Amino acid sequence: MVHLGVGNFFRAHQAWYTEHAGDAPDWGIAAFTGRSAAIAETLAPQEGLYTLVIQGPQGNDYEVIGSLSAVHAASDLKALRSYLADPAVVVVTSTVTEAGYVRAPGGGADLADPALAADIATLRENPTADGLTTLPGKLVAGLLARRAAHERAPITFVPCDNVSGNGEMIEAVLRDTAAAVDPTLGAWIDANCGFVTTMVDRITPRPTDADLEAVRRERGVDDPAVVVTEPFTEWVLSGAFPGGRPQWETSGARFVDDIEAFETRKLWLLNGSHSLMAYAATILGIETVYDAIRDERVRGWVEEWWDVAARHLPLPPEEIRSYRAALVERYENPAIRHLLAQIAADGSQKLPIRIVPALLADRAAGVMPTGAVRAVAAWVLHLRGLGAAVHDARADEVLPLVEGPLDTAVNRVLEWLGIDDREVAAAVLAEAESLTALAATPAS
Repeated sequence: MVHLGVGNFFRAHQAWYTEHAGDAPDWGIAAFTGRSAAIAETLAPQEGLYTLVIQGPQGNDYEVIGSLSAVHAASDLKALRSYLADPAVVVVTSTVTEAGYVRAPGGGADLADPALAADIATLRENPTADGLTTLPGKLVAGLLARRAAHERAPITFVPCDNVSGNGEMIEAVLRDTAAAVDPTLGAWIDANCGFVTTMVDRITPRPTDADLEAVRRERGVDDPAVVVTEPFTEWVLSGAFPGGRPQWETSGARFVDDIEAFETRKLWLLNGSHSLMAYAATILGIETVYDAIRDERVRGWVEEWWDVAARHLPLPPEEIRSYRAALVERYENPAIRHLLAQIAADGSQKLPIRIVPALLADRAAGVMPTGAVRAVAAWVLHLRGLGAAVHDARADEVLPLVEGPLDTAVNRVLEWLGIDDREVAAAVLAEAESLTALAATPAS
């Protein structure tokens, strides 16, 4: 297997599932870092081994994860080409955030993106060239190498980012990029490539100095690559694996024919409430999910958002109630210090899929979705410098939207989100003014 994007979540999730697969000895993961090569440098002296700390309300469980067979810097294109040309490599997973796929707003590859356009031009000139910087460019380079070596070599792409229909997303991006580089590659992709849609869930905060010290004290090892996570984990997959796959179902993964309901449940209820808290609770000076859900005001905001989402989820009411209760239990785990500032990153990628669909569905039904309106208002204030700091891949695009008077900023943001509704605009403005007034109010 190859994995792109070695973050804490991947090491708590896909690497954990592979470690616990029934046929784990038959599989290994050659992983590539994201923007920074630091984790590759940290894991190299440890031969890819690291400690996973599962933090429950009653204490910690520790285990050593050994499913990483190699970790490379993202810039090591020679190694990536070599792996993807090898027919023994039959699965490629990825966790690079939505921005990493260089997707156009309407779907498919953003061929106008300067970095992707540069990769395409480079590959047209020389299919074996180095210096590629985008995930689509690198993967197409790998597929060109695989086709050159093998007429038939099945391989499956398994994106694991919080994007609805992520399998269809990566397929469209790769096909568009391939067509721009070499139109004849499409037929080879048809014959050899599978694309799987996934829903992933496991809260994985950044480890603290106290977490590293706990590993030193309890396990007797100095491990700078420690990963901390919660006991809960979920992985739902839909699609075919023409070249085979690990027995992830033996470690709890679920393989289903239709994943949409699971995606929507998780995106709206878990991820949507995370975004709401990341923008609204930080206005109150709250730093973590645990502290946010225990604040009476924030808990009420979350429940109001869940009420909006629940009205449009294609699931039985009892299942939705049970999932909401399970989320509260997870959020109230005092061992997990999940920073809201971390969750707040890249809101331009998150709000359109986590909040806006349910907001629009409520409006179509003639309802004013207060819980969703509050999330949008909080994001407007976030972009204007209130609460968590802005770290957004599309900051150059969205920050100019919020310049000037607040009412103008609200109207611009709603237009950018595709919401053309005067009543919603008035409600968002009123909620933004109310949240601004709360900025100086201490959390309860």
